Amino acid sequence: MKPRLALTLGDPAGIGPEIVLKALADPARPDAEYVVYGSQAALQDRMRRFGLASPEASGARVESVAEAGEAPVARVSAAAGHAAAQAVLCAARDAVAGRVDALVTAPLNKESLHAAGYPWPGHTELLAEAAHAPDVAMMFVGGGLRVALLTIHRSLRSVPDAVTRGELLRVVRLLHRELPRLGAGSRRIALCGLNPHAGEGGLFGREEIEVLQPGVAALRAEGIDVSGPHPADSVFVRAKRGEFDAVVANYHDQGLIPVKLAAFGHAVNVTLGLPFVRTSVDHGTGFDIALRGVADASSLVEAMRVAAELVRSRPL
Repeated sequence: MKPRLALTLGDPAGIGPEIVLKALADPARPDAEYVVYGSQAALQDRMRRFGLASPEASGARVESVAEAGEAPVARVSAAAGHAAAQAVLCAARDAVAGRVDALVTAPLNKESLHAAGYPWPGHTELLAEAAHAPDVAMMFVGGGLRVALLTIHRSLRSVPDAVTRGELLRVVRLLHRELPRLGAGSRRIALCGLNPHAGEGGLFGREEIEVLQPGVAALRAEGIDVSGPHPADSVFVRAKRGEFDAVVANYHDQGLIPVKLAAFGHAVNVTLGLPFVRTSVDHGTGFDIALRGVADASSLVEAMRVAAELVRSRPL
């Protein structure tokens, strides 16, 4: 039976509608049933601007959700933020109800979401609330790396206070549980240090001594193969060479810079802990190129492929 994949357009003012149309027409896309959630007007606009085929031409069905009205292309707007959020919420409801097997999401714009009055800083938080799934984590896969994030969308100044023993235990346990489904042959997990040189014995900060090391010791006592905290400037090289199956980074850029350097345009964002599969692209809304017709759909095609594989690998 073919997996049923929901494709959400993301912010209709960005490149989401364009890459969804391109991905559906790509012969490399996985064999699946597709339902597109989002603004029909945005799809028709990109078809007209760039000469792209309709979703129906590729066998997809369109669920027209929350039309963006007069939302301008390539600009932040409340109308676009509202349309983007409603498309994801509608797709999530269908996933929870079993009408689709997975969500594959084009990028949201955080400013547009905020302008529309929504509290979520991104897809991960939105979907966690929509699915009533508080135990979630963001993970990126690509370039021979699997990287989970301990904290996600927050200021760098606030990160040390958010790196707690409780969050470390939660994310590592979740990652340990999910790794076999992500193609890992074993479950060797490395934790990044928060500070340079993993704190250098307390010379550059005490988070490693007071939070990270005790957390790792508690997890190892549970039988989880986790080590660290390791200096973040070298642990990703070790993981890419095969020493670890996954790395846990403390904050957004610590984890995403190495993944995007290794596989930008082909990396995939996977949300761990949801009751359904969710994957996404490794890039943003691309307002700077939204009117040029040059957006690359490679990451979305890869996200579709990973979603289809994860659906097929789920236990019955």
